[in-house]
Amino acid sequence: MKYNVLALIASPTEQAQVAAAELRKLYSWGSLEEADVIVALGGDGFMLQTLHHLLDHRLNIPVFGMNLGTVGFLMNEWRTPNLLLRILRARRFTIYPLRMESTSVSGEEKIYRAINEVSLLRETRQTAHLEISIDGRVVLPQLVADGILVATPAGSTAYNLSADGPILPLDSGMLALTPISPFRPRRWRGAIIPECSIIDMRVIDPNKRPMSAVADQREMRDISDVTITLDRTTPLNLLFDPNHALDDRIAREQFRLC
Repeated sequence: MKYNVLALIASPTEQAQVAAAELRKLYSWGSLEEADVIVALGGDGFMLQTLHHLLDHRLNIPVFGMNLGTVGFLMNEWRTPNLLLRILRARRFTIYPLRMESTSVSGEEKIYRAINEVSLLRETRQTAHLEISIDGRVVLPQLVADGILVATPAGSTAYNLSADGPILPLDSGMLALTPISPFRPRRWRGAIIPECSIIDMRVIDPNKRPMSAVADQREMRDISDVTITLDRTTPLNLLFDPNHALDDRIAREQFRLC
């Protein structure tokens, strides 16, 4: 694929800003509005911010990230030579965000999208009590835990993995439903469900046991219920060097011992 106009964005960190200044001297750049591809400098957090900006403005522009943060799971290696050739040779991966429709105890309604995961978390020392339904059927009448999360394959190696959730191959067509510090049922450690599922979660006694719902970094507090689905109307495209692409990284994570 040919890209005529590149746009450059960078994290506000000193390291990313220095790298951006270097790239501006080496290549020609256009505005975000006219770009065929975005080059993003920073870490995974900055990549998520960039993708959320694209979602908010309904922009379908592929992103080639270069890591100038810590983990950089969603990024390519930082280096300046042959950038245009790297972008031309890059593998494109299309991912879809989760759509979270949440209602608060007061009746307020909000819709947020999440690229990694939607998590429901207790707000106080009181353990959360949740009823969980899949496609209109109650599958767990009462989960007693610190919370629960729903993760996409792209996000399954993040918070989901820290909560002992499964790593999902990028093309699995599945979502991870992972409890956070579950107390009852004692033996329930989560589920893997089809990505087409409609997931409903109702907070039991939300006034006594308040919970918040978080879509990546966007939070709604004092929720009463949440509906989570995969949003296929808003695709996001990431570009990766062929020898270090996203599907290979996810596959390798399943065999990492530390």
